[in-house]
Amino acid sequence: MRPNIRYMDNQGFVRRVSRGVPFYSCRVLEELSGLRHGFSTRQGGVSAPDRALNLSRVGWDSPECVDENRRRFFGALQLLPGQVLTLRQIHSDRLHIIKDTPDHWNRPEGDALATDLTGPVLAVQTADCYPILIADSRTRAVASVHAGWKGTLARLVRKTVAGMKEAFHCDPADLVVAVGPAIRRCCFEVGAEVVDLFREQYPGFPLAVERVHKPGKYLLDLRAALNVQFEEAGIPFGNIHDLGACTRCRADEFFSYRAEGERSGRMMAVIARSCL
Repeated sequence: MRPNIRYMDNQGFVRRVSRGVPFYSCRVLEELSGLRHGFSTRQGGVSAPDRALNLSRVGWDSPECVDENRRRFFGALQLLPGQVLTLRQIHSDRLHIIKDTPDHWNRPEGDALATDLTGPVLAVQTADCYPILIADSRTRAVASVHAGWKGTLARLVRKTVAGMKEAFHCDPADLVVAVGPAIRRCCFEVGAEVVDLFREQYPGFPLAVERVHKPGKYLLDLRAALNVQFEEAGIPFGNIHDLGACTRCRADEFFSYRAEGERSGRMMAVIARSCL
C-alpha cells in the first residue's frame, strides 16, 4: 500500500513580504478569521554574514541579533514577541496542551504545542525537520508541531490530533494542516538502521529507496510517513496543504542543518488565535 502524497501545492501557499520580512503563508489558514500564522525563511534579518533571519539562540549568533530578528519576524505577522511560546525540542512525541494563560512559561521539553486560548503564539524551530501548523476551522484551536525523523517515527502528528480531540473536542474533519519547508525525499539520506525502524513502524509503506552508488545508504520519505499519520488521524486529504520546498535544495532561502552543519540558523513556524 502506498500513501497518497501532496508534495507541492502552489495554490495553497503564498510568499508574502511585510515590513521587509518575507514569509510563507497558507491561503486556507488566512481565510480563517481570528488566526495569524507564518513560516519564516532565512531572509530579512540582521545576522552575519548575509543579514540572515536566524530566530534561535545558536552559538554563532549574538543574542542582540536574535532578538532583533524575532522582533522583525513577529512584527511582520502582527504578533507580540512577549506572547511567543517555544519548547526545548528533543525529537520526541511529547505534546503540551496550553489551557491557562502561560504567565510563567519555562520552555519545557517537547515537540508540539496546542491551545484554544486567544493570545499565546505557538512556535516551533526548524532547519530541516518538518514544521506543521494545525487549525480547527470550527473551534479555532491551534497547534504547532516539530516533526523530525524521531518524532515522525513515534507518530507525533497523530498524537497531537488525538490530544486536540481530547482537550478541545476537535473533529479531525475540521482540521486544516499546513506543512512548511523541510528536507524532502530527494535529500534526506539515512542508514539502514533508520530505515529498519520505519519499516517496523510503517509496514507495507515503501518509504525508502536505496542509493545506487552508496550501498547501505537510503533516501527516506518522511513526508509520506506524515501522510500515513494524517490518514490515521482522520484528516481529509483535501485539508492538507504543503509548501513542498526542500530546505537542503533551497539553502539560499531556508536554513538547512544538512547543508550547513553547525553554522545553520533556525527558522520558525508560528500560529496563534490573535487578539490584535
